[in-house]
Amino acid sequence: MLLFHLLSIPRFRAYRNFMSGMSSYFLKILLAVFVCILHTKLFALGFNSLSQSSQVKCIQREKQTLLIFKQSVRDYYGMLSTWRDNQNDGDCCRWEGIECSNETDHVEMVNLRGSESHYLSGSINITSLVGLQKLEYLDLSSNRRSIEDQIPPSIGSFQNLRYLNLSQTSFSGTIPCELGNLSKLEYLDLKTTDLDGEVPSQLGKLSNLRYLDLSANDDIYGEIPSQLGNLSHLRYLDLSRNLLSGAIPSQLGSLSHLRYLDLSGNSLSGVLPFQVGNLPLLHSLRLDGNYGLKIKDENWLSSLSSLTTLSLHSFPYLGISNISEHLPNLRELSLDNCALSDADISLLFPSHSNISTSLSILSLSNNKLTSLTFQLLSNYSPNLQELYLSANNIVLSSPNYLNFPSLLILDLSSNNLTQTSIFQEHLNFSTKLQQLTLFDCGLTDKSFLVSSSYTKNSLSLVTLDLSDNLLKSSVVFHWFFNFTTNLQSLSLYSNLIEGPIPDAFEKVMNSLEVLILETNKLKGEIPTSLGNICTLKELYLNSNSLSGKISSFIQNSSRCNSPALEMLDLSNNSIIGKVPNNISAFKSLRYLYLSNNRLTGEIPESIGLLHQLQSLHLEENYLEGDINELHFTNLSQLVELDLSDNSLSFTFGTTWFPPFQLINMALASCKLGPSFPSWLQTQSQLSFLDISDAGIDDFVPDWFWNKLQFINEMNMSYNSLRGSIPNLTMKFLRDGPTAIILNSNKLEGVIPTFLSHAGNLDLSGNRFSDLNTLLCRNRVTKGMHTLDLSNNQITGQLPECWEHLSSLAFLDLRNNKLSGKIPQSMGTLVHLEALVLRNNNFNGELPLTLKNCSNLALLDVSKNLLSGPVPSWIGENMQQLKILSLRVNNFFGSVPVQLCYLSQIQVFDLSKNNLSGEIPTCFTNFTTLMERSVIPREIVRKRKISTQESYEYIYDSYLLLSWKNQDREFWNPENLLKSIDLSTNSLTGKVPREIGYLVGLISLNLSRNHFHGEIPSGIGNLSSLEFLDLSRNNFTGSIPSTLSNIDRLGVLDLSNNNLSGRIPWGRQLQTFDGFSFEGNVDLCGEQLNKSCPGDKTQKPKEPAIGGEEDNSIFYEGFYMSLGVGFFVGFWGLLGPMLIWQPWRIVYMRFLNRLIDYILVMVELNINKYHRQLKG
Repeated sequence: MLLFHLLSIPRFRAYRNFMSGMSSYFLKILLAVFVCILHTKLFALGFNSLSQSSQVKCIQREKQTLLIFKQSVRDYYGMLSTWRDNQNDGDCCRWEGIECSNETDHVEMVNLRGSESHYLSGSINITSLVGLQKLEYLDLSSNRRSIEDQIPPSIGSFQNLRYLNLSQTSFSGTIPCELGNLSKLEYLDLKTTDLDGEVPSQLGKLSNLRYLDLSANDDIYGEIPSQLGNLSHLRYLDLSRNLLSGAIPSQLGSLSHLRYLDLSGNSLSGVLPFQVGNLPLLHSLRLDGNYGLKIKDENWLSSLSSLTTLSLHSFPYLGISNISEHLPNLRELSLDNCALSDADISLLFPSHSNISTSLSILSLSNNKLTSLTFQLLSNYSPNLQELYLSANNIVLSSPNYLNFPSLLILDLSSNNLTQTSIFQEHLNFSTKLQQLTLFDCGLTDKSFLVSSSYTKNSLSLVTLDLSDNLLKSSVVFHWFFNFTTNLQSLSLYSNLIEGPIPDAFEKVMNSLEVLILETNKLKGEIPTSLGNICTLKELYLNSNSLSGKISSFIQNSSRCNSPALEMLDLSNNSIIGKVPNNISAFKSLRYLYLSNNRLTGEIPESIGLLHQLQSLHLEENYLEGDINELHFTNLSQLVELDLSDNSLSFTFGTTWFPPFQLINMALASCKLGPSFPSWLQTQSQLSFLDISDAGIDDFVPDWFWNKLQFINEMNMSYNSLRGSIPNLTMKFLRDGPTAIILNSNKLEGVIPTFLSHAGNLDLSGNRFSDLNTLLCRNRVTKGMHTLDLSNNQITGQLPECWEHLSSLAFLDLRNNKLSGKIPQSMGTLVHLEALVLRNNNFNGELPLTLKNCSNLALLDVSKNLLSGPVPSWIGENMQQLKILSLRVNNFFGSVPVQLCYLSQIQVFDLSKNNLSGEIPTCFTNFTTLMERSVIPREIVRKRKISTQESYEYIYDSYLLLSWKNQDREFWNPENLLKSIDLSTNSLTGKVPREIGYLVGLISLNLSRNHFHGEIPSGIGNLSSLEFLDLSRNNFTGSIPSTLSNIDRLGVLDLSNNNLSGRIPWGRQLQTFDGFSFEGNVDLCGEQLNKSCPGDKTQKPKEPAIGGEEDNSIFYEGFYMSLGVGFFVGFWGLLGPMLIWQPWRIVYMRFLNRLIDYILVMVELNINKYHRQLKG
């Protein structure tokens, strides 16, 4: 099975004869060609070379078997187009992917390997192929968008099977032990699937197996079966990137024919068995010591002299010296993350040893090496071609005379080269260097200062990566243009480069294919000269501050006979103008990203001529106009379309059939309605769908819900979708959708079971009436993270089956018509972070089981009929709480002192209950409220799902609070609000002075209680306070003068107490009128128009008499002074505000406060007027 493609073996039987008679000489040169010879297409070559002249007619029974298989899959790309039962195509042996035996006419090969652009969908039913009893070769790999359950036990029925490849599919469940029945099997590839469970020991019965690959199945766990040591013919074994644990079985040492062994990326432990060293033909070995796998000594290498590739990752104690002595044929060595020092390298590559002539690839990344290692390696291996030293402690300092005469690739990423002037005469890495990677090296402009004596032109360098450094000016471009003129790929991603992009690219970089300048501070227009680089395939200028139009750049590109551009990313800039009509000049364009710019006008129909286009992103612009069929005429390759947040209208005909099969489609805020778009019926591959706010006012057709097998994220919110969702039996790809968002529609009825497969489900703002089917009918779905059913019409009691949603983190049932007691089973939701049951009719006490929800950050059960004492376990068990709202219920008793354990609390609302007694004095335990808030400059409300970003959480919390004497709903209040509200209870005693330490408080409401004593003067320390209501209590004494220190105070109510004395006159208190102080008989002051004892009455001054009214000289001077004074005063104030930002900010804050004051005064006067009318 080795060298099979290279030797072009004509038939599978010839391959078997070749294997049995292959000489030992060929065995020794195996590794260099081993992987490619096992490639499926190469394997299939033997079958494809069957004589086409033979007149083979397939067996009718087997033809029907293949047709039944075809019915179970969806073939959107014509892979099975020749599979037809008619007169012209009736011979199944001539169908694509089918080969039959010339001797028996039986089907021997089914080769349906998919690819990135062509694959099978639907359900791949292996059981339906059981009728092909003579089948020897089955390849269903690379069909990732198919929907499968487990590999069926019937797989063991293919007794003649020699080749089985199910890699890169969606098969899930455990590996069937029935595979052990395939006694003739020689090749088994199950890599990169969704398989889980343990590796079955029955695989050890496959005595003829030569190739076994179970890699990259993240959920395969358990120990490596010792029975794999029975596979005496095994040449290739790859179990990497799984969750395998335990020791490596010593029986693997008996695999004397093994040439390739990869156990990396697992959790293996124990000591490496000595028997591994008894693998004389082993050419490639990869191991991982992350979880305690250890190397006892270097003797295990003694009999591995055939090794050409050795990778030991994360072995802190290698214990190996003079590696070339042990492994004279070693070509590739990787010792990443092994805590190696320069001394360790000296042992591995001693200077007195023979110079290695075989080693050509060396990776020593993530170690503790310095520049001394550089010097050592330059003397050790003159044939070194690839050297990887990223994430070490290398600091290149002059003079360093390094000589790597054969070096082609050098990676020094993530080393500190800040003080290094790399490109000096004495830093000669290699005259053949082709690829240099200096990612994240702290490079600055000084690193590229070139001395006058430096004349070398790095003609060999074709790939240069300087991403994520500290480059600022155009100095770096000067170096490129003068010394690296043959570059094919240049990356300057994530630097600080300012100014315009130079025009010189076209003049000196005629071979450039990839240019990456994204995420810098570039300004100005896109140089038209870039369009003249006819070799350019990929151009990334996104996330800068570029402006101007792109029409000139495209116009220049049209001068190339055949523009090579395949990727153009100009997103996240400030580009203006229209999408040019001549965009169609880029015939090879596959990816076009112009999102988040300032483009205007219509999208030209010529965009439909880009027949290679796969991804089109024009979202977040100012585009308008109609989109019709001509825009998509030739876009048969299109798989991703995002036109969201524009003013576009789709005017497709009802019979239009799109030429594409989209995987990602985002048309949010575009006009698709009012009818539900019928053309979506053709789109059966959708993984991402966002048609929110699309003006759809229609019933959702049943066919739509049947198109969701592959959906991962879907948003159809803010439409007027009507009707009910059918309760379908749905098979989703892998674990089901990440997010289904249907909020703010008119959907009604029962919530179907299949939606419980969604990780995040938002059905808020609809008319659903029942959730029992969703919660209790499906007892296996445990992956739901968010469930938002708020603002519906759900009635009755909550069911007792919440244990089936054990992964739930966010649950919102507010504003429904639920009643009864809160279920005990809610206490099983131990991962819950937010529980919102506001505005229902729940009664009884809070269930004790809720104390298990120790991760809660938000608990809102306000506006219900709950009763009983406030549970002390809220403070004892829920110490992650940031928001606690028990307002508007019937809770009674005292405020438990245990609530002081809530050190992270930001919103503490127990208002409108029947609480009594004194409040605890332990406010200083509220440490978060003792910190002043840093209010973000801008809170951006992003879309919940996006084609460009992935969000782990989509839940938005809404909290109802009494704010400035009105109930208001706050969005994500933890971003801004810090509040304590104990109003409308029967609390007594004094207000603890410790409340003055809560300097982060923005709102404090203690009104409508029976507090007495003086108002604590420490309240004046609450400089962030905007709302303070202490009204309708029994406070006595004077108003603390410190209240005048609170500049932000917008609402103050001290009315209806027993306060006395003068109202303090200060910066802020003077802005409040008498309503804030009324009902305090002994208070006095100007706000109440009531003089205080000891005030003196001042006589008004007599007006001055005299002067000539007709004094023209006086008036002339007066008006001149008035004009000059206005000019100086107005521009003296406005000028600095326009120029100096701090003054401008202060002035705007003053205006905001003035407007707030005016609004409050208007509202108070209106209320006063209403009260007078009622009186």
